[in-house]
Amino acid sequence: MAAARLDFEAPDLARFPALVLARAAAEAGGTAPAALNAANEVAVSAFLEGRLDFLGIPVLIDRVMCAHRNAPANDIGDILEADRWARDLALARLEQAARAGT
Repeated sequence: MAAARLDFEAPDLARFPALVLARAAAEAGGTAPAALNAANEVAVSAFLEGRLDFLGIPVLIDRVMCAHRNAPANDIGDILEADRWARDLALARLEQAARAGT
C-alpha cells in the first residue's frame, strides 16, 4: 500500500481573514488569545442561529480585538476576565448591528 501524498501550501489570508486575527492574538500572548476565542465563540454561535452571516464572523472578531487592551495572563482570573469582557462586547456589537438593521 502506497502512502498518500500530502501537499501543503501557504494559506490564502485574503480568503481566510480569521487566520490573520488568530496569528496576531497568538503573537501578542497575554489575554489576547482568550479574548479572540471568546469573540469567535459568540460570532460562530450567532452565525449558527442565523443572526450573523458567515463573512461577519471575522468582522465581529476584529471589532472586539481592536477594542481589546491586552494584559498579562498571570492567572486564570485574568483569562476569565478577558473572556467575559470579549463575550460581553461581542454580544453588544451584535445587538447594535441588529438595531441598526445591518
